[in-house]
Amino acid sequence: MDRWYLLVSTLLAAVGGVLGMISVHRGRRSHWTVVWIAAAFLCQLGYLWVRGQMRGACPLIDTGEILSFLAWSLTLFYLIIGPAYRISLLGVFTAPLVVIFQALALLPGVMTRAPQQVANGNPWHETHSAMSVLAYGALALAAVAGVMFLVLDRQLKEHHLKSGLFRNLPPVRELLISLVRLLWLGSALLTIGVAAGFLMPHTASAWAHLTAALAIWASYLVLLLIKQVRGLTGRRLSLAAVILFVTSLAVFAFV
Repeated sequence: MDRWYLLVSTLLAAVGGVLGMISVHRGRRSHWTVVWIAAAFLCQLGYLWVRGQMRGACPLIDTGEILSFLAWSLTLFYLIIGPAYRISLLGVFTAPLVVIFQALALLPGVMTRAPQQVANGNPWHETHSAMSVLAYGALALAAVAGVMFLVLDRQLKEHHLKSGLFRNLPPVRELLISLVRLLWLGSALLTIGVAAGFLMPHTASAWAHLTAALAIWASYLVLLLIKQVRGLTGRRLSLAAVILFVTSLAVFAFV
């Protein structure tokens, strides 16, 4: 049942993304993308509830569960940020990432089919896992906003001012505001996750994971401090957000 929820969610996100791309190609705004992704979000909630019942804890044990939780977090922050800032096209860029994460989770061997109940779970460990993956959702959406800014910047430089994509991209100011706020939100959640990580019981592998997470947290903090103190151009900030997120995915190699 849990995998069916995830499969339907993946299909809904894919349909929303494809229909959104078609609308953009025709020069129209993708008003229905948010509806398809909201439906995918409900299926993600169904998956997390069923999987949580099977685990008896927050479903963040195997790689498939982590990828699925990350896709849910990304979708959650899109539904909060996208409509609030009228960035409907953000869903067109977000949907493919959700589909990729969940499709990887559904690959044979990635997700345990019959998960065991978690015995003697530690609340600090669950807080660390949940807050860290929530942070990754916000930081992933920041990277998506960064990609959108870079696309807009490129189209401006190449004078593609009449293309359907350009006419539907949000103003630069709105993109940068959402990008910065997502970076702050993701960094705040990651701070909680790292702090909880130091309070949970540790094994040798846990220390390796925590060290990597601490390095990523410090990298985002440095980026935000540079932005706050010295200032960064939109292009450099967007590039940094994308590069840092791609690099930060290496943390999962230590899970």
